[in-house]
Amino acid sequence: MPKASILPNQKLMIFVDTNYFLRFLLKDNKLQHRKAKQLMLDSAQGKLKLFTSIIVFFEIYWVLSSYYGRNKTELIKALKDVINLTFIEIEERPIITNALEVFAQNNISLEDSFNLSYAASHQSEDFKTFDLKLGKLFKK
Repeated sequence: MPKASILPNQKLMIFVDTNYFLRFLLKDNKLQHRKAKQLMLDSAQGKLKLFTSIIVFFEIYWVLSSYYGRNKTELIKALKDVINLTFIEIEERPIITNALEVFAQNNISLEDSFNLSYAASHQSEDFKTFDLKLGKLFKK
């Protein structure tokens, strides 16, 4: 795929993948952590623009919970740390932020929390699910 051309005053747009966030958060590989941290610092200083996808956000959640065995409190903290990197464009940041609050307050998955938040953000009048507990949360 060809690279986009950059105009003189235009900042470089860089997509950040899951493993960069994980190395930044976990600090388990010193060299990769330093590279990830420098990328974040450069973006925070306005030298370049970073962006990522909602898929990356959920991959971070999945890797931290399944591979690293992080508990819910640790997961919420790490995910909030990612969301609070405001110099990185993240799709649907307000919905994800709300989903983290729903996740923190209820005994449901982050995916279900996101779907509830997504439905509410789109002024859904109903939430069709066979999961009775989830359906009741929508009606709150």
